[in-house]
Formats: sequence, C-alpha cells, structure tokens
Amino acid sequence: MSVTLVFGGARSGKSAHAEQLAQASNKEVVYVATSRAGDGEMSARIAHHRERRPAHWRTVEEELALARVLREQCAPQRLVLVDCLTLWLSNLMFSDGRVYPDVGEVELPPRFHAERAALLELLDGGLPGDVVFVSNEVGMGIVPWGAISRSFADEAGRLNQAVAARADRAVFVAAGLPLVLKGAPC
Repeated sequence: MSVTLVFGGARSGKSAHAEQLAQASNKEVVYVATSRAGDGEMSARIAHHRERRPAHWRTVEEELALARVLREQCAPQRLVLVDCLTLWLSNLMFSDGRVYPDVGEVELPPRFHAERAALLELLDGGLPGDVVFVSNEVGMGIVPWGAISRSFADEAGRLNQAVAARADRAVFVAAGLPLVLKGAPC
C-alpha cells in the first residue's frame, strides 16, 4: 500500500495534481467524494470536479464513514482518491446538527472522534492498494474569528499532520506547482 497526502490552499491545484497522480498510476481508480452540495456554489464546484474526472473512474460518495469506504474499496491494482479530508472533517463536526457557540469551548460530536480514530487506525494497519488523500491547508492565514472556525482550523491541521506522519509521500501544492515534502518525487 502507498499513501499520499496532497494538500494546499483553496484553488491551489491540489485536486488536479491528485487526479494526475491517479491517472498516471495506470490502476483502476475509485474516486471518493466527501462533499455535500449545501448550496448553489458548492453544487457548481462538485459539477466542475465531476466533469474533470475520466468517465471510467468509479465514484463513491460518502460524507462520514470514510474508514468503512476505504476498507470496502481498497484493493491491489486499485488507487482510491479521497477528495477531500477537510470537507469530511467539516461534515463530521456538524454530523449531529449541533449549533456551536461563537465563543468558549467547542465540544465535537462523538462521531467526529470515532470516525477520525477509525481512519488513523486503518492507516496504521495498512490497506491493500494505493490511496491519495486531498486536503486543504487552512492554517497559513490569520487566526479565524469564532470558536468553531478556530476549532476547524486546529482540527484540520492536526488531521493533516496525522495523515502526513502515516503517509509515504506528502505533497504541498501552491499555484499549481507540487512541492514534495516527504517521499519520492511525483
């Protein structure tokens, strides 16, 4: 198994780079989409991603149970591309419909902790086949306003660190240019 983390800012080219890695693998590709179309703008983003993907790639949509989907989909001679970890994280943060306070402590839902732990445990144990994770780097700007926004930035940073520590390769993408931080060049 090979695990690659491709991360960068919004519109950095990280998804396109991950898709190029998948295409170059010459393996069967399963695209795991974690987003949900909550509004028109997000629907347009999803449509753009769908149009860009090759027709022969299989798509699995899963907003929450990422470890389960990886167990089901990972196989030798297959590459699973997960786009993206930060949308998945956001889905988990709001999975029980709670409304967070603007100030004070943020208590995340039990499912958030369980699903995050299940993903990292799965990566520790290894999977057959290759996985490419796409994630956003949200911690390079100003400290977000509001408790839930700060919590999201903190949790995204922690998740990126945890996945990068378990990954064979970590690639930071800025302005469409990949910078390999860990592992073999792309």
